[in-house]
Amino acid sequence: MDHVSPQTTAGERKTTGAVRRIDSVDLIRGIVMVLMAIDHVRVYSGVPAGGPTAGVFFTRWITHFCAPAFVFLAGASAFLYGRRLLRDGTSSDRLPAVLARYLATRGLVLVLLEFTVIRASWTFHFDYSSFILAGVIWMLGCCMILMAALVWLPTRAIGAMGVGVILFQQAFGALGSALPGVLQPLWELIYPIGAEVRLGADGPSVAVLYSLVPWIGVMAAGYAFGAILVREPGDRDRLCLRIGLVATALFLLLGGAAVLVQDSGDQPAPALFRLLNQNKYPASQLFLLMTLGPTIALIPFAERATGRLAGVFSIFGRVPMFYYLLHIPLIHATALVVWLWRDGTAGTARFVTAPFVSMPASERWNLPLLYLVFAIVVALLYPACRWYAGIRARRGPSSLRTNLHYGNLITYRRMLGLKPPSS
Repeated sequence: MDHVSPQTTAGERKTTGAVRRIDSVDLIRGIVMVLMAIDHVRVYSGVPAGGPTAGVFFTRWITHFCAPAFVFLAGASAFLYGRRLLRDGTSSDRLPAVLARYLATRGLVLVLLEFTVIRASWTFHFDYSSFILAGVIWMLGCCMILMAALVWLPTRAIGAMGVGVILFQQAFGALGSALPGVLQPLWELIYPIGAEVRLGADGPSVAVLYSLVPWIGVMAAGYAFGAILVREPGDRDRLCLRIGLVATALFLLLGGAAVLVQDSGDQPAPALFRLLNQNKYPASQLFLLMTLGPTIALIPFAERATGRLAGVFSIFGRVPMFYYLLHIPLIHATALVVWLWRDGTAGTARFVTAPFVSMPASERWNLPLLYLVFAIVVALLYPACRWYAGIRARRGPSSLRTNLHYGNLITYRRMLGLKPPSS
């Protein structure tokens, strides 16, 4: 095997000569972007993250697919981008350095966006003493920076490391707990051990919603999965179905066994709820089997999907960062209007520390209102995303350099006054 990860290996020689866009990646990514909006509308509606009723439970559960699918496909997109670089003339000797610089640059931009634009979108204020969140975009950016170091390794080694991190993630918890107390807050960024992260002795605390483990494992596994996506369609589809169905079956087998042996307590939830209620923070092995298995199995069907609805999802999937940066402030502003219409007051104080909003049951929206606002937000986002996707498409082949999972980050570097990276 060649040392450069995206080079053609024996298993990849069953591919077409050109590196084409993988339509299923855009479609599935678009689906998860739309599902993500459900959860973020839920945040501003006061509806809890799960509950005893089927409606509330599945409103939260369906959004569990978003982060695993997005991080996994981000890894696959990094692999595909490396293949495009080779096709466009980058030598195999220079490829690791070019790809690593690309990933590191975009990772740093994502981290910067998390703590500036995105944070302001959640709260509509700039008082960092009251709220700092290390959320999904922070995690994604950090994982991309770590991937910049991994792309020098062979593809199989990256995949094996990723799967190993997922399987043995609890070892990071044990290691962090054994560290001296002064170091444990830093370890909280790597794996949750219950330590408080604070900026300075009297500074604000940082809520670490997404630690780096196991997500770097998910991204690394997705990178190796990119080698499957570039195979001939028949071979690719068989492998996707096999991997996806085996992962789903393992979840049902292991998760079902856990439900049978666990004590359900005095007021047990239905067995189906207990099976599906897997730990997300951090993402457990069962959680990732439950979400990534069906996602991978869906790829062959997504690749063949046609029609208007598939086109709508694909538009969102082609401009995911543009969508993400728009959807949070739009949801926030729309929610304030709904609160004002419903209760006579926008209640902006509720969202000073969003998305950790706790409201009495009597004040929460009902589910029909939640889904109505969700539909309105997505409908408002579509024309803007279609317009931006058209602009990117008209730029021609050079825009391929901006297709890594979160859209045109070069644009945001220019917005921030940074020089676009060269390749």
